[in-house]
Amino acid sequence: MPTRDLIVVGASAGGVEALRSFVAGLPADLDAAIAVVLHLPAGGTSALAGILGRSGSLPAVTASDGMALQRGRVHVAPPDHHLLVVDGSARLSHGPTENGHRPAVDALFRSAATAHGAGVIGVVLSGALDDGTAGMLTIAGRGGLTVVQDPEDALYDGMPTSVLRHLDVDHVVPSAKIGALLRDCVGLRVDVGGEPSELARRESAIAATTGGVRSDEVIPLGRPSNFSCPDCDGNLVELTLAEPDGVPKRFRCQVGHAWTAEALLQAQGAALEKAVWTALRTLEEKAGLARRMRGDASARGADMLVRRFQRTEEEAAQAADVLRRHLLSGTFAHPADEVGEEFVT
Repeated sequence: MPTRDLIVVGASAGGVEALRSFVAGLPADLDAAIAVVLHLPAGGTSALAGILGRSGSLPAVTASDGMALQRGRVHVAPPDHHLLVVDGSARLSHGPTENGHRPAVDALFRSAATAHGAGVIGVVLSGALDDGTAGMLTIAGRGGLTVVQDPEDALYDGMPTSVLRHLDVDHVVPSAKIGALLRDCVGLRVDVGGEPSELARRESAIAATTGGVRSDEVIPLGRPSNFSCPDCDGNLVELTLAEPDGVPKRFRCQVGHAWTAEALLQAQGAALEKAVWTALRTLEEKAGLARRMRGDASARGADMLVRRFQRTEEEAAQAADVLRRHLLSGTFAHPADEVGEEFVT
């Protein structure tokens, strides 16, 4: 019988404070390995391992490819790499982003559940949107333990609330109390649990891919959605292959980028906002050019051209005013910045 000796933790917006509180509560003799993903910008380096190492009694390191996941140590995903679990070791990959993130919480959770089954404890901390929900459902489906930060304790309650909306989790506690809870859960022998789903196996393989994903690896996972991927403009497939009950609607494009419906909606809003700002700038430039051409025509005494350019200027200026009011109305407000830039150096 396996024992619970692998803890996987996911966080995003507001995750630094939650992670510091979490590791501060972990006992020094915790007999389990810990793997952590916090959504990070792709560029630069992360100081997260140093921050977490100073916040608690357990040593923390930035994970490297092939590193053994040691009990009593916190292993942190580096920027721009998925952290995956393969045969008790850390695997780093440059696989397709999930919800625009690499590392991604769901990629870690899915790989851990696939490789370690019921011996996994999944922990979701502060974050916006619904990252981590699909991964937690995969962990639960294999008999693993599920723990969620109390939404009232989180700076951003989107991720914890989404898990609670889709799954009857085992424990909901403030981040500072999760360590004491895990002390009593780690090391317990558990049933082997069910086999990982075919979809979990295939998605774990996609996340581990570094040489690119073929369309014939993605198309069989679902059906065409008629939506486009915000990352590459490719066609998105709605995943339908043996999804666990309760998983929120998810998509993958034909080169592997993954999106939940909620994250896709936010990304579409961001793309639309960018397009509207571009249109506003173009209209203002058009009005400015027409104004200059009107002045030149006036100097030459070309009254017909003066009237034409004046109409063009007025039409462009009026359209620009409409777009400006729309942009300032807050229509494109986003729930949160989903990366922890405060500790990227």
